[in-house]
Amino acid sequence: MRYPLLVAAVALACIGCSSPSAPVGAAELKTEEDKTLYALGSAIGRNLSSFDLTEAELEFVKAGIADAALHKEPKLDASTYFPRIQELQNARVAAAGEKEKKAGEEYLAKAATESGAQKTASGLVYKQVSEGTGASPKATDTVKVHYHGTLTNGKVFDSSVERKEPATFPLNGVIPCWTEGVQLMKVGGKARFVCPPDIAYGDRGAPPDIKPGSTLVFEVELLGIEQPQQ
Repeated sequence: MRYPLLVAAVALACIGCSSPSAPVGAAELKTEEDKTLYALGSAIGRNLSSFDLTEAELEFVKAGIADAALHKEPKLDASTYFPRIQELQNARVAAAGEKEKKAGEEYLAKAATESGAQKTASGLVYKQVSEGTGASPKATDTVKVHYHGTLTNGKVFDSSVERKEPATFPLNGVIPCWTEGVQLMKVGGKARFVCPPDIAYGDRGAPPDIKPGSTLVFEVELLGIEQPQQ
């Protein structure tokens, strides 16, 4: 769940503090209220993930939060920094996107050289793991699949396999990489997709797990093609 108004207020309080507050020891989550407050902090942190903060920078953020939340005398007029908040975020997002794109291009180039891999005109690197014996779906079909999605560093961002529950969706309602890749499969088959950002989530990404410019990797098993209801 998002807390945009709260996050905006926190961000205004955080930018430009002159020195960090004394560090607080590791929190012990003993009560349900402790856990709820920790969840609040987690929500704020996830919404600030696009700033790509270092640990040192996070100390300034903590200081701003503490001063604002505890009604302490602010170290500066935070409202004067409002224009810089968006500028900082935009700059950090752009820098992170370029870094992700470069890493993705290197990963795609290597993946395309693997035995059995084919690179399509869209940039998708497709590799059949095992061939199915059923039909191939059309873009207008609804399919049932198992999938395991990771970033190029191996971090899992979504997995029906881990949830132990297959997913069903219309092929023309997902990212272009999937629309194209699944049509290359046959029911019962397994394949690996390496998706460049242009046919995945592009320069916008899908924060906080998928950064702008990310290349995505999917292990896909096509379980079936759903028959339209009469």
